[in-house]
Amino acid sequence: MKLKSYFKATIHESLLIGILLAIVGGFLDIYTYLLKGNVFANAQTGNIVLMGLKIAQSDFIGALYYLLPIIAFFLGIIISEYIKHKLTNPQYLEWQHLILIIEIIILTIIAFEPKQLPHLVCNITIGLVCSLQVNTFKTTNGLPYASTMCTGNLKSAGQKISAYLFLHDKNALKQCWRYLIIIFFFIFGAIIATILINFFGQISLLFCCLLLLITLLILMY
Repeated sequence: MKLKSYFKATIHESLLIGILLAIVGGFLDIYTYLLKGNVFANAQTGNIVLMGLKIAQSDFIGALYYLLPIIAFFLGIIISEYIKHKLTNPQYLEWQHLILIIEIIILTIIAFEPKQLPHLVCNITIGLVCSLQVNTFKTTNGLPYASTMCTGNLKSAGQKISAYLFLHDKNALKQCWRYLIIIFFFIFGAIIATILINFFGQISLLFCCLLLLITLLILMY
């Protein structure tokens, strides 16, 4: 493999890219929580549980409220896979680039959406964005990770530190640090979101667009 093609194939797995996307992930979680009805839109476990609760209570309209974000997240995975398989031999635009462009466009629209729009619309859309991102950027230096949620990263960090403590695997310790760094910057994204929302409200979402644009430029150049 030529050096240039190797670089293009591996840059999207770099720690820097993981950090930028983790900040975006933490930001989006706090954004929907503070501004869109105390909802964490990034992951769907809570929505699945609450949908089950509503069904048990015979509140089928309420169940639909939680079903729609789940469907949107599911569709995001399908869309990202479709783009991945369609852009197999790109000349100018890698499929990861297109995903980032889609994210930027969607989040820019959300930043300026009418405030009277139901929270569900934003939460569904951000859930879609998160599924696009998490399914596109799945590894950092060969390690599986998630940039929009932390449970899997925390589990992996625990496994790696255990391998270091019990098997004396020094490489596992380095890998543990990589996961902890991703988690730290996810938290950092949540902190930044809280501060910016207090000053700028809804349009603070443009900060995520800026980070995604920086990520896109790094990947392209």
